[in-house]
This record gives sequence, C-alpha cells and structure tokens, in this order.
Amino acid sequence: MGEVINLNKARKRKAREDAATQAAQNRVRFSRTKEQKQLDTAVSEEARRRLDALKRDDGRNDGREDSGEN
Repeated sequence: MGEVINLNKARKRKAREDAATQAAQNRVRFSRTKEQKQLDTAVSEEARRRLDALKRDDGRNDGREDSGEN
C-alpha cells in the first residue's frame, strides 16, 4: 500500500510552494534596481525644489513659522 499523508498538510505545503513561486516571479517582473529608485528620488526632489522656488511670498504668516509674538 501507499504512504498515508495528511491531506491538509499536503494542500498547505502546495499552497506555500505556489506562493513562493509567484513571489519570485513578481520580484523579477516588478522589482526596480537601486539606480532606478535613486533616479526617481532625485527627480521628485528636483521637482519639489523647483516648485518651492516658484512659490510666491506674500508676506503673510501661515502659522508654520513662529513670529515671536505671544
């Protein structure tokens, strides 16, 4: 006769193996290199600096800076 196995354990083991395989495929398909991440960070930082440089200063205190008055 054949080996007796617990079907729940076999099913869970198969599901774990399938999930690991899918995760490996996703890492290859969707992962980004360190250089790509650094480039995205640099581009967004440059855009933020450019936007900050274009902001108007109308002289009003919007509550983010302490004016020194109590």
